[in-house]
Amino acid sequence: MKISYNWLKQFIKIDWKSDETAALLTDLGLEVEIVEKYQSVKGGLEGIVIGHVLTCIPHPDADRLKISTVDLGNGVPLQIVCGASNVGAGQKVPVATIGTVLYDKDGNSFIIKKGKIRGQESHGMICAEDELGLGESHEGIMVLDESIPAGTLASTVFKIENDEVFEIGLTPNRADAMSHLGTARDLRAGLIQTGINVELITPSVSNFRVDKRTLKIDVDVKDIQLAPRYCGVTISGIVVKESPEWLKNRLKAIGINPKNNIVDVTNYVLHDLGQPLHAFDAAKIKGKIVVQTLPAGTKFTTLDDVERTLHEEDLMICDEKGPLCIAGVFGGKKSGVTETTNSIFLESAYFNPVSIRKSAKRHQLNTDASFRFERGIDPTITEYALKRAALLIQEVAGGEITSDVVDIYQKKIEDFPVFLNFKNVDRIIGQELPKDTIKQILASLEIKVNSVSDAGLGLTIPAYRVDVQREIDVIEEILRVYGYNNIVFSKKLNATVSNSPRNEDYKVQNIIANQLNSQGFHEMMANSLTTASYVQLSETLKEEYNVTMLNPLSSDLATMRQSLLFSGLEAISYNINRKNSDLKLFEFGKSYHKFLSGYEEIKHLTLFQTGNRNQENWTNAQKPSDFFLFKGYVEGVLSRLGISNTKSIAVASDIFSEGIAFGLGSDSLVEFGVVKKSVLKHFGIKQEVFYADFNWAKVLKLMSSKIKYTEIPKYPEVRRDLALLVDQNVTYSAIYSIARQTEKSLLKNVNLFDVYEGQNLPEGKKSYALSFTIQDTAKTLEDAQIDKIMNKLIKNFETELGASLR
Repeated sequence: MKISYNWLKQFIKIDWKSDETAALLTDLGLEVEIVEKYQSVKGGLEGIVIGHVLTCIPHPDADRLKISTVDLGNGVPLQIVCGASNVGAGQKVPVATIGTVLYDKDGNSFIIKKGKIRGQESHGMICAEDELGLGESHEGIMVLDESIPAGTLASTVFKIENDEVFEIGLTPNRADAMSHLGTARDLRAGLIQTGINVELITPSVSNFRVDKRTLKIDVDVKDIQLAPRYCGVTISGIVVKESPEWLKNRLKAIGINPKNNIVDVTNYVLHDLGQPLHAFDAAKIKGKIVVQTLPAGTKFTTLDDVERTLHEEDLMICDEKGPLCIAGVFGGKKSGVTETTNSIFLESAYFNPVSIRKSAKRHQLNTDASFRFERGIDPTITEYALKRAALLIQEVAGGEITSDVVDIYQKKIEDFPVFLNFKNVDRIIGQELPKDTIKQILASLEIKVNSVSDAGLGLTIPAYRVDVQREIDVIEEILRVYGYNNIVFSKKLNATVSNSPRNEDYKVQNIIANQLNSQGFHEMMANSLTTASYVQLSETLKEEYNVTMLNPLSSDLATMRQSLLFSGLEAISYNINRKNSDLKLFEFGKSYHKFLSGYEEIKHLTLFQTGNRNQENWTNAQKPSDFFLFKGYVEGVLSRLGISNTKSIAVASDIFSEGIAFGLGSDSLVEFGVVKKSVLKHFGIKQEVFYADFNWAKVLKLMSSKIKYTEIPKYPEVRRDLALLVDQNVTYSAIYSIARQTEKSLLKNVNLFDVYEGQNLPEGKKSYALSFTIQDTAKTLEDAQIDKIMNKLIKNFETELGASLR
């Protein structure tokens, strides 16, 4: 949200510097993220001086150029070459002096320099209005009033608006602060707390009066639950045209492009008071205004020329012929104000926040009006804002008020009571605040104190404070105005030590996260909301298992994820598109499923690897990541948690082109492999991606927290190597299993260090080079004992696998 400092000062008289005000607003919870300078004319006409043209003669070497001498009020006339046809002696003109920075229509800057034009020196530039940013015309130079003295700064002649704009990171609960009035209200409370008593100045509407009753438009609200309050008035005889400069400057400062005086006034009041308004062309309203819902499937074309299909719960502003506007969200094309409009029906209303939010999200429309309506606006200023806008329209567009104000408010939205207990205030804040201070803060926030007792205060909260409805909310208000920085903290630190088990989830996560970090992985945290269509990329995921949002922010964030794969691939695609293609990522997160038995959340640890295994370096050639490297990372996670003796089982997911799973018994702990190209193509990824999905609950269940240790052996180990010729279908795991079964006590390790397939081998064969580490912890091994073990291994390999020595 953007707040203009000049605009803010219309509500509250303050001479503080902008950085001081920004600091106070931030302390109050309205965090100012940045303060930007705004000038109604870019550059502020700095370096532009009013000059008096003394002489003007044709250029000797150019038919379209003229040589003029210009007095800038310092007694030293300057020679300036000018190409404008209307320049002449005796004129008062704006002159850009040497070193002045000007801006073209695209905002690009250029500097005025001393130079020669067709052999004649030129010491500045006589400017047209578009060159100064004062208009669009380039037909000739600007000729000013002769009474302006030479040497006058142009910035004083054209009254440049200089402003500072606060960019406030407003939290969604602070609907009351979504305007300059709301921000001023908070600022006043903060100033009072610092000892500065100021008044909140609100615009007067005492001049509002009905000029004649010649254009009455009746209003019929069909559903007071959806439209608790609805006001309207007609204004006739208006002229739709460009807004005055002061109004355009106010809107431009906060990033709104002016359109015409009627639309600009409604936008102004919205950001001024926080009350959205809508102006209908009265001539296009047939009969009376009807506020109602319409049958599902009704077609309606909005201002952006898009035909939309209405939902049966969409609240619509209609006439007797059909819909005119989606209430609180977006206007209709056929009822909008145009240049030919001469009478309007001006609407000011309070709509049900839930209804507006559903309609806005349903039609994917996010407007300034819906942004406020769906968070809850002030129902007490509906009529006041209408009168304020009507008076402004009369000021900038002329016209007369031609009807009484229609105000349908059948069930008043009441302020709500809260009892504040002093003990709870002290306990939660952690410091006893003076009761008078508490009362002063509440009064500055327009919270009424109805009763006072030793125990606490009986309060009435204004209806516009939709975020303050409980005692704890009131205490938060007191604390933020009092100032978090003013709370005294004890230098004594009290702490309790709890005896928690070592295998608590967060502790195990930290252990694994540290291990993966040390291996070059980066932790990611993806949104649990995702696109519903992702489940179509895998047959094991079902659309009927999707957990869908009732009011999604967008269609891309409408479903809770069933798999962490797709959010990880989104992150990989994002990085690859920004030339960061060597990635190792991991995420702890949940998947969400809707089954017949109910909803279920499953926690996962996922790993991703893609690109090269190491960065480019002159000492190491780049080598792409491979399956076996990734498998090592997976095994490392299980090993770190004391999970061993896992078995390879068939992978259940169809997202892998190649993949395996590790399990214990019937439990699958992790599935990993190479992601299918068809899945990667959906995300625009052309390089290989490895993915592992741990079922974290099962991992925690099976992990071992016992610490085992053995003494360092006193006796040496022995290594023997074998080169085995085996069939193509024989796996290393089969050889490993046979070796372990053959010698369980002395065989310490089996390692595959080379695989050969190719020339000089029989067809259908391959060669495995293996090392066997043998050790006896009680004595030194003898050759006879070692040979016996090796011969036994060879025999079992020959018998069970048909292997032979090379």
